[in-house]
This record gives sequence, structure tokens and C-alpha cells, in this order.
Amino acid sequence: MTELSDAKRRIIERLKRVDSATAPELAELFDTTDTAIRQHLEALEQSGLVERFVAAPSGRGRPPLHWRITALSADLFPDRHGELTVELIGAIREALGEEGLDRVIAARAARQLEAYRSAIPESAGVPVRLKRLAELRTAEGYLAEVVADGDEHVLVEHHCPVCAAATACQGLCRSELELFRTVLGPGVQVERDQHLLAGDARCAYRVTER
Repeated sequence: MTELSDAKRRIIERLKRVDSATAPELAELFDTTDTAIRQHLEALEQSGLVERFVAAPSGRGRPPLHWRITALSADLFPDRHGELTVELIGAIREALGEEGLDRVIAARAARQLEAYRSAIPESAGVPVRLKRLAELRTAEGYLAEVVADGDEHVLVEHHCPVCAAATACQGLCRSELELFRTVLGPGVQVERDQHLLAGDARCAYRVTER
């Protein structure tokens, strides 16, 4: 988990195990005061890691105030998506061989191409299509932008959310380059200028209108 005090860490882990809890319940569990627990909860709330809500009334009196973790707190717990993807790539390679792995990559690229084409107007100019492509890539986690460089454009991706998979399977990077070339159309030339896996700080694609 990220940098949290031991007390806050225990609160987050407890709320992860239950649907929700009240401050008095947590105070009793951790053998501390309601005030101390509320201070921790309010600090966690300011960080966006927990949220408060009023539970449905179960009798007379004021409904109790409950606390639960937010979706943001998921980042505090181990995530093996990257490892699992690498393992799956290895399993596909072992079971189907390189040709089988290439077919899987091609099928993924075909689905991406269909989605991109439905979102990028073919009739639009290159700058418009590139801007829309950058928006789509950013939504996928690539933190992309388009930078003008004279008469050319550079599609820059500052982050690679599939870096572990791409390291295990270079075919993903080749597929990405071909995908950009296809979706941007025959009127442009697309070349990769920078490559994260080659030691660069990011991936960048130079787009030149023919």
C-alpha cells in the first residue's frame, strides 16, 4: 500500500473487508477513541480514499453515519494485471506458437481499428483526426497529445499502460504502429521517432502528410 500511517492502513484494510463501518465500530475494534478514529477517517476522506454516508434507518433515532472505501483506494492494494498479462502472453506463445500469438494480436488490433474508425471522422483533416486519436489514446491511459513540428505533427504518448505486456511481446508495438497508419489513412506517413522500450522516455510518432 502507499504511504499511510499504520492506523490509517488498518482502517482502510478493515473497510476493504466489510461493506461499511461506523466510527464507534472501528474505535471498538482498534481499542481507541471515537475522536481518534474520526480524525483518521476525515483525513482519508480528504485524500479521496473513503467516503461517508447515512445508512438506512433500522429503528427509532438518528440513522448512523457509516464509512466505506472509494474506488480510488483500489490503487492501495496489490494489482497483478501486468503480471497476469505477461503470463497469458507466455501461455498463448507456449500453446499456439508465435503464429498463434500474432493472430491474437491481429484480432485485438482489428477490434481497436473498428473502435477508432467509428470515433474518428474520415472526412476530417489530418490535424482533427490526430487530435481525436490522441483523445482516444488518453482515455485508454496513454496520456497522449499532438505536438506541431513545422509542417509535421508528432503524436506523443507520455505513458504506456501496457508496458509489461509490450516488453514481453514486441508484436504489440508493431501492431500499434500499423494501427495508426491504417486509421489515419493513406494520405499520411507515420513513423515512430521515440520508443519507450528502446530506452526513450516516451513513445512518439511523426505524422507527415504526403
